[in-house]
Amino acid sequence: MVTKKLVQNVLGTKMSDIPEEVKLHGKRSLYNWMGVAIGASHHPSVDMVLGLKEDTDSAEQVSIFGRDEKVDLLLGSLINGMSSHIFDYDDTHLDTIHHPSGPVAPVVLALGEKLNLTGEQVLHAFILGCEAELRIANAVYPSHYHLGYHITSSTGVFGAAVAGGLLLELTEEQMAWALGIAGTQSFGLREMFGTMTKPFHPGKAAQNGLMAALLAKKNFTSSMEVLEAKRGFANVLAPEHDLSKVNVKWGEQWELLKNAFKPYACGIVLHPSIDACIALGKQVKAEDVERIELTVNPYVLELTGKPTPPTGLAGKFSIYHTGAIAFLEGDAGEDQYADAKVRDGKVVEFRSKIAPKVDDSVKEEEVYATAFLKDGSKIEHVVKHATGSLENPMSDKDLARKFNNLTHAVIGKEKAGQLREVMYSLEKAADLSGLIGLTKSDAPKLQLSSRDERIL
Repeated sequence: MVTKKLVQNVLGTKMSDIPEEVKLHGKRSLYNWMGVAIGASHHPSVDMVLGLKEDTDSAEQVSIFGRDEKVDLLLGSLINGMSSHIFDYDDTHLDTIHHPSGPVAPVVLALGEKLNLTGEQVLHAFILGCEAELRIANAVYPSHYHLGYHITSSTGVFGAAVAGGLLLELTEEQMAWALGIAGTQSFGLREMFGTMTKPFHPGKAAQNGLMAALLAKKNFTSSMEVLEAKRGFANVLAPEHDLSKVNVKWGEQWELLKNAFKPYACGIVLHPSIDACIALGKQVKAEDVERIELTVNPYVLELTGKPTPPTGLAGKFSIYHTGAIAFLEGDAGEDQYADAKVRDGKVVEFRSKIAPKVDDSVKEEEVYATAFLKDGSKIEHVVKHATGSLENPMSDKDLARKFNNLTHAVIGKEKAGQLREVMYSLEKAADLSGLIGLTKSDAPKLQLSSRDERIL
């Protein structure tokens, strides 16, 4: 009954049932997502996938944000979902390390463009699609993730199917089928982290979820109990799970409100260490430092223990590079993960001074940092909640600065400003034509030369 109840909850939730704070956070999530999607839209990996347009003779149905090309619904969802995860700068549900907008936003925007839907319809489907995938993620985390699944894609496909199903006006039976079709396409292996295939995951989840909804609309049948069945999603892919979390307090408790936005262009497990190293860098000179000891949760080193990253991409998986660059430059944005940065002699020298150590008692969102100086003194800095966390969130001004930094080179300053206004009033839009027009590139051909290997 878990799947059936979820379907009933989704179909029974009207826009008027959604609290205003949830609607606002939904718009902030879409705005953040659009910024990272446009920012990476001219990455070489996007060019590669876009090359499938000619290979498959793809119809020109929907837009690629940050570019002038148009492709079919399914390819568009794949590309836009992938581009939004390339810089690893997208949103994060901190309880499950899930990036909810990636699989859902491409679907609602593609269908909104093709079917000439209103902004309110698009926002409604986006919010409920994200809510559904996050609740499913809650039910299977952490055992599903620890098995090696990339939870953003493996549960995100359900959110994409729900969002697509709402916009396609599926019946209760069809929506259950859509979830079944989506569930059998659940995928994404953490082995792919550090390659072009990781950002491919949310894009493919978007594509698979949309296909599931489109097929269900045609009465393509599937299991009606994909989540709870003996051979279904949870029992097969999560040794430990609690499916009561899927529907608990529906309409009262909103998981989307736990969606946080990243101030730094790397995995959230590094953000406390970045804050600490930036703070230490403001207090002492690099030449006076003997070493910086970072006491972190064991999970941090499991994901980011690369001591000598050869590329900017690998640097995003290195607490050594990240700590060094944060101390030296006071930031950890896209520029700090350029290939040239990880090879810079000054950075290479200083990262040997970064000394992480693990402590099971330290929470994932914490770090205890100590700078040991050559004169025998030391400076300590503790981070309990990193910048961008729910306890220390990015402000609207911070979010706009991030958006502008990502988009100005692609669409221009004027369009970026207008796009913010449009996205924050999305529910008032009669259609998406104004929004889509503002996402087109101002440059005939952009080259992300310094970012060509920085894919997470």
